[in-house]
Amino acid sequence: MDKLLLGIGIAVLALIVFAFIALIGAIPTYFLWNWLMPDLFELPRLTFWQAWGIFWLASILLKGSSSSSSK
Repeated sequence: MDKLLLGIGIAVLALIVFAFIALIGAIPTYFLWNWLMPDLFELPRLTFWQAWGIFWLASILLKGSSSSSSK
């Protein structure tokens, strides 16, 4: 029973950390996009959830490889 509660606690903590990281990444994306892109390129303004999606898409596409080939 204690291991089950520990596992649930870890899962809840992981969800909270994930939400915090998403918030940290989406807010600057949201404000910078809405400040620059509509005026420069006549693009539409974003909602917070669209900014969140762009942040995660960019992090997936632009993620650098962490493997090193030093000998």
